[in-house]
Amino acid sequence: MTDGPLVPAGEVRRWIEAIEPPVAVTGGTGFVGSHLVDTLAEAGLRPRVLVRDPANPRWIAGRDVEWVPGGLGDGEALERLVEGARTVLHLAGVVRAGSAAAFDEANRIGTERLVHAVTERATPGARFVLVSSLAAVGPSDRIEGVTPGDPPHPISAYGRSKLGGEEAVRRLGGDRPWVILRPPAIYGPRDVDILQFFKLAAGGVVPLPAGERWITIAHVADVVRAVLAAAGPDGPSRAVFHLGEPRPYRLQAMVRLLAEAGGVRARIVPVPGAVVRALGAGGSLLQRLGMRGVAMTSDKARELLARHWTARTADSLERLGVGEGIGFFEGAAATWTWYRAEGWVR
Repeated sequence: MTDGPLVPAGEVRRWIEAIEPPVAVTGGTGFVGSHLVDTLAEAGLRPRVLVRDPANPRWIAGRDVEWVPGGLGDGEALERLVEGARTVLHLAGVVRAGSAAAFDEANRIGTERLVHAVTERATPGARFVLVSSLAAVGPSDRIEGVTPGDPPHPISAYGRSKLGGEEAVRRLGGDRPWVILRPPAIYGPRDVDILQFFKLAAGGVVPLPAGERWITIAHVADVVRAVLAAAGPDGPSRAVFHLGEPRPYRLQAMVRLLAEAGGVRARIVPVPGAVVRALGAGGSLLQRLGMRGVAMTSDKARELLARHWTARTADSLERLGVGEGIGFFEGAAATWTWYRAEGWVR
């Protein structure tokens, strides 16, 4: 990719200038990570990026980065990645897996390996930023949402594995600074998960779990800004922050807003919980048979049927100094434009 970054370096100069190189990045070829790398590279920081196949770096091909071949299961590669690093940005993880063990291996054990490598090889004061997930703390029984200080109660294998990764980061020894960011559902250019709602809306029918549910959502650009704000040495340390728009959306209203932003008409069809669970069970079977691209699994069904996926974010956004961010209608309209330009939706 040779187009400009979604978050231009000039717009976040105050945070970029505070980040101490060398900068090590995991997950840099993925959805959020690639946008982060775009910005870091444009700023001239030349981040080190962990990549399984340097010949196929996906979205960040052509960026000025230092490739470190390997994955979270390769301890030696992780040591090469963080050797002498002063800033470590950990975005890698698994969001789809056929078993709880697979989630755990990537999201908890992989993070533990990276923490060990940082302890052994990074500079003593290296700053560690983990992009976790709202799934690590779990859903809320209140529309206003959970706070960073609420006791975690993850309801899925994915959430439990992300919480395990957080616990590994909290064990960083000495005075090593760390920040944990918990984004909610993230949408925007390059995403393939929320994309499914855009495709359904474009087709005119959007099935949703029956019942009232509210969600917090975040545009990918705002997540990138939060990572950059957290990465500087003068930022908060040993703290957890919730990301996303300060005001949650009722799920049905959000889908209507998404359709309006794309100039399409979409009918919402309530789906009984029993049907959602059955679809999840079938998807889990397909995952175990090797179809890793299946999105609907039993794990995902449990998350979809939870009461509210909402978080209190106002205090976190204020402490990070990032503002309220991009409103959903504006962000969805821009995402429709990008998807259509790429031929992902009509």
